[in-house]
Amino acid sequence: QVQLVESGGGLVQAGGSLRLSCAASGRTFSNYAMGWFRQAPGKEREFVASISWSGRGTEHADSVKGRFTISRDNAKNTVYLQMNSLKPEDTAVYYCAAGRIPYGSSTTRAYDNWGQGTQVTVSS
Repeated sequence: QVQLVESGGGLVQAGGSLRLSCAASGRTFSNYAMGWFRQAPGKEREFVASISWSGRGTEHADSVKGRFTISRDNAKNTVYLQMNSLKPEDTAVYYCAAGRIPYGSSTTRAYDNWGQGTQVTVSS
């Protein structure tokens, strides 16, 4: 099991930036691919970005491509989500997830460890 704790959420105006962090503990972090998902009220949890265990492979949802960037620092057991040019439709609870897979995945079932989430609110 890997324990995950997200931080960095908050309230920001449209066009602003935030950087989310997800600190991992428990198992060897570098054995896990990582993902970021988000869930808005009344909507299903959706994929945002993923990164392979090595950090060399990344994937971003079309809705955030060019604005968000996922990265990881295996020495710090942390994965990041840099969010730029934020829009009101980015408002959601953001979750990080870890899975014992070499490459990231856009499906929730690929991940078996989840954080508690951090709220991101973008005002217009």
